[in-house]
Amino acid sequence: MWTDTLGRLGIRAVQLLVVSTVVGLLVFALLRLTVVVIPTVIAIILACALWPLVRLARRVMSGMLAAWTVFLGSLLVLGGVGTGLVFSVINEWSNLVDQAVEGFNQLRQVVDDNLGALGFTIDQEQIDGAIDTVTSFLTSAEFGTGAVTTLSAAGTFFTGLVLLLVFLFFFLKDGDRIWAFFISWTPRHFRDKWIASGDKVQKTFGGYIRGTAIVAGADAVGITIALLVLQVPLALPLGVIVFLGGFIPIVGATVAGILATLVALVANGPIVALIVLAVVILVQQLESNFLQPVVMAQTLQLHALVILMALTAGTVLSGVIGAVLAVPLAAAAWGVIKVWSGRDGDTESTAVEDAQEEIAEVHEEPAAGAQGDEEESDAEQ
Repeated sequence: MWTDTLGRLGIRAVQLLVVSTVVGLLVFALLRLTVVVIPTVIAIILACALWPLVRLARRVMSGMLAAWTVFLGSLLVLGGVGTGLVFSVINEWSNLVDQAVEGFNQLRQVVDDNLGALGFTIDQEQIDGAIDTVTSFLTSAEFGTGAVTTLSAAGTFFTGLVLLLVFLFFFLKDGDRIWAFFISWTPRHFRDKWIASGDKVQKTFGGYIRGTAIVAGADAVGITIALLVLQVPLALPLGVIVFLGGFIPIVGATVAGILATLVALVANGPIVALIVLAVVILVQQLESNFLQPVVMAQTLQLHALVILMALTAGTVLSGVIGAVLAVPLAAAAWGVIKVWSGRDGDTESTAVEDAQEEIAEVHEEPAAGAQGDEEESDAEQ
C-alpha cells in the first residue's frame, strides 16, 4: 500500500512533520530556559577558547590544578580588563549618544541643503521622530540592561553569571570526559563522526574567539591611535566600542566606525571627520584582507549573506547576546555538516584516538572494543 512513489512521499512528509515538530518544541523549550541555555553556550565557547591552555598546563600539573590555574587566570584577565572597559563605555554612554545625534543632525543639515538646491525635499517630522525614539532608547536604563544581558527576561543577571562561572570551571576540568561520556552512548558505527564533529566544534569556537579578539584588538588599537592623534574627544570609549563591535561581524565594526566619525564631526569639524572615516575604512580593509584571512582562515568559512542571516536571527531571538553568539554557532553548525557529509578534509586531527582513550577510561572498556564485537559477531555467524 505504501510501497509506491506516492506512499513513500507520504511517509517522508510525515517524518518531516514529526522532526519539524520536535525541533520546534526543542527551540521553544530552549528559549524558555534562557537563564540556563545562554550561560551554558557562553561557557562552552569560552572553554573551547581556553582548552589549549588547559592541555598545556596538564603537562606539568594535575587536571584539577590546571583547571583552577586557567580558570582563575582567565577570570582575572577577562573579568578585570573586561569590567574596566565596559564601565568606561557606560560612564560616557550618554555623552557618546549626544555627540552622535548632534553629528547626525549636522550631517543631515548638509544633505538637506544640497538636496534642497536640487529640488528634493525630506519629511523632517519623520526623521526627528525616529531620532527622538532611538535617542530615548539608547539613553534609557532598559537599553543598558538589555545590552549587558538578555538573561533578565528569564532570571537575574547574577544567577546567569554564577551559572556561567560554574559551568566554565567544570568544562575546563572535565570537558573531555563529559564529551567522552556522551559519545560512549552513541552507536559505534557513528562514533567516529560524533567525535570528529565535537573536535570541529571545539576548534571552530576556540579559533573564532581567539581570532576575533586579535582582529578586534587590532582594529581598536589602530582607530584609537588615530583618534588620539587627531585629538577627538572620548577616544578611549570609542576604541572600546570598536573592540566590542568586532565580535559582531560586519555590522559591529561598521556601526562603531560611523559613531567615531559622527563624534569627530561634532568636536573637530568635517575635515577631521573625513580623516577619521578614511582611517576607519583603511583599518577595516587591512584587517579584512590581510589579518583576518591569516588568523581565521580555517574558522569562519561562511558567506557574508549567511552571516547577516545568522545575525538577524540571533538578534530577533536573544537581542545583543544572540547577535554575538549567532555567528560562531552558525560556523560550528556548518563544520558539523561538513563532517557528516564527508567534506571536512581534516586529516591531521587526532581527536578520534584521544576520544577513544577517554571513552575507555570512562566506561573501562578497551578502545578497540568495537572491533572485538565485530569479530565475535562474525564467529557466531
